[in-house]
Order: sequence, then structure tokens, then C-alpha cells
Amino acid sequence: MRVTRQLLSFFGLSLQFSQIFGAPTPVEDSTSQSLEPRGVKYASVDQRLFKVDGKKTSYFAGANTWWLGHLFDNADVDTALDQICATGYKVLRVWGFGTTNDASKSQDVYYQVLNTSGQYFNYNTRNGIARLDYAVAAAEQRGIKLILPFLNNFDDLGGINTYTNVYGGDHNSFYTNAAAQAAFKKYIKFIVSRYKASPAVFSWELCNEPRCRGCSPDVVHNWAAATSAYIKSLDKKHPVCVGDEGWLQPSTQVPNNDGSYAYSNYEGVDSERLLSIPTIDFGTFHMYPNQWGYNYTWGNTWIEQHNIIGKRAGKPMVLEEYAVPQGEDRKGIMGKWQDTIVTKTRYLLPLLLLTSLYINTAKISIAGDMIWQFGTHFPSGNNPFDEYALYYDTTANSDYDVLARQHAKTMAAKKPVATL
Repeated sequence: MRVTRQLLSFFGLSLQFSQIFGAPTPVEDSTSQSLEPRGVKYASVDQRLFKVDGKKTSYFAGANTWWLGHLFDNADVDTALDQICATGYKVLRVWGFGTTNDASKSQDVYYQVLNTSGQYFNYNTRNGIARLDYAVAAAEQRGIKLILPFLNNFDDLGGINTYTNVYGGDHNSFYTNAAAQAAFKKYIKFIVSRYKASPAVFSWELCNEPRCRGCSPDVVHNWAAATSAYIKSLDKKHPVCVGDEGWLQPSTQVPNNDGSYAYSNYEGVDSERLLSIPTIDFGTFHMYPNQWGYNYTWGNTWIEQHNIIGKRAGKPMVLEEYAVPQGEDRKGIMGKWQDTIVTKTRYLLPLLLLTSLYINTAKISIAGDMIWQFGTHFPSGNNPFDEYALYYDTTANSDYDVLARQHAKTMAAKKPVATL
């Protein structure tokens, strides 16, 4: 369904039409509260699972569509969402950030400008926040939920360095830089205030893959605790997650922790400790064995390990990104990962690990999984996809049919057991 400007206004999206066609507007004049409709059911946590629609507890399958709010053409947004609905996906992950330090050179959609003259939000209908408005409203019309990260660890489309370029320091000092954090909180308030009334929001996410290489895990932990508490002060109804990759520590008590890269604190993140933060409602982890120096079968171990730490914390775990490049046996590799998530399995533990921590049968209750990334052929010809994209395909037994459509159906049908 196409979404008009009148519909955007109807859904409570705080568009200021007197500002839309002008230059980016200073922060102080830009944030207004959206009106919350009565009787709306928001996504919520139910022990180790979710009520995705705010009513029924279930597992879910979803996809990363980071580009949805960065598309210039409404028809492209509609095409993607219609195909996602046909697939059976319930949750998408869409970049809620878009920052530039120099608007005059930006060829992309951007929502915020940070430079030495100040902090500004972009209300231009062609390349500003109106693009994300359209994506949120179009998702809401179709009953699709969105995870919205506020920041990127990397430089693409509004990373940490867009803040340090203005407020000083380097990537790692961002987490403790008072001026950078003040600006970041203004941006968080802008996004949360704009969309918190929308049932399309599944959760707020602090950052896509936060890292602090060479840091104590205290740095990211303390930042996540403070930032998530701030988000909760603005909106207590939507869940909050970190968006981390699930890095573990040498001391993390899980089977097959060999102290290698994913368990070494190389990236300065302790995923299990992040789960202990009261204002973090669920855990995330990502999985790219081929990039991280592991074989593909290790992916099953990574899934099982995160089920363990989620169970210890009593919180849901979402496999938020996973992929295999085009040209590989994706049905064979990713299919086995999906089987681990869907089925109940037992660990085959080395004798030395048969302690009270691990002796029980390990049943998998990963609340949801999300491929990186959904791909399609847009009417505009735009192509924001990489070599990991899984393209929409209605052909029986195609990679997409098996790994997307059939898997979404299987996850939706899986009996919810919220305490596993």
C-alpha cells in the first residue's frame, strides 16, 4: 500500500511541513512529541521470548533491511515490504541513523548534520527524516516491526567517527566523551520522540556492532547502561537492546570456549555482562564464521553458547545477523544453523566439562533470527546490496524459498517455551 503525506500525519509522525522544504533545522527546534493512540499493543518481552504483536508469545524469523529508510523512492520501499510480507517475516532491522559532517557533499539520505556550527536535523522530503517516516508508516500499515539502531560502529551512514570528528578524541574515546554523548542523546531523543507512538517499532538499539578494541569491557558496559537508562526515561514501553555481536570473554562459562578471537576480549565487549544491565531487555549476537576465522560448523556452537548465556540471564536472545556469501552452499550451511535454532538439541560435552553447569540437556530457545540481508530488484534500479544478500525468489526449493519463506513458517509454528 502506498503511504501518502496525509497518512504520515495520521499515524502521529511529527512532520513539520513548514520546515520540510528548507535547510536542516537546529536541534532545539526540531523535536516534538508524537501522540500515542489508545489501545495500541507494542512488542514486549515474555521471559525468554517476545510478544511480537504485543499479544501472542512466539518465535520469529526476520531480516536486515538497513537501507529501508535510506531509499529515495516510495515504490522501492513498498516493493520490499510487500515481498517481506509475502515471505512471512515479522521483524526487520532498519538503520535509524544517518549522520553527515558535510551536507554539501552528501549523496545519501541523512537525518542529522554534525559540524562546528552545530547539530541539525534534516527535514527535507527528498533526502531527510521524511524517508524514515515513510518507511515506518509503510511498515506499520503492513504489521511489520522494526528494530531501529541509533548509531553505527563503522563509518557508513553515520558512524561513531561523525561525532568524534566534531567533538574530538578517537573512536574509543567516544564512549566517555561528554560532548559527544550529549549530542548523541539529543539524536536519540529526536528519534524516540518521533516514533515511540508507532506500533511498528519492535525495539530501540543502541548501536550496530559497538566495539572498543583494546578497551576494558567496562567502557562499553558503562556506556550501554547509561544510554539504555536514558532511552527508558523517554520510552518505557518498547524493549531496548545493545546491538552487539555477542563477543564473549576467556572467562565466560560456556562449552568449547577456547579463548580464540570471539572469546578473547579483542573487541572490548562482554555480551553476557551486557545482559545483566536492567535496562537492556534482550541480547543480540551476530555470526560470520568465514570473516572471523572459524569454519561454518562452529556457527552451531556459537548459537548454543548464546542460548546458555541468555538462559542464565533469563532474557531473550536474537541472532540478529547471519549470512553466507553468494556462491557457497547456503542451504547446506545456513540450513544447519536454522535447524539448530528450530530443533531441541543435546550438547556432546567433553568429559572435563561435565560439571553442574552443563550436565543437563541443552534445549535451544533463540527467540528470533534475522538474515543479513534481504535483497530484491527495485523498480528504481537502486542496488544497496552486498555479496551476502539473499534475493527474493518465489521458485520452489530456491535458497530464498528454503532459508526465508519456509524457515519463517517453521519459526512461527514452533511451540513457544519461554523458559528454555
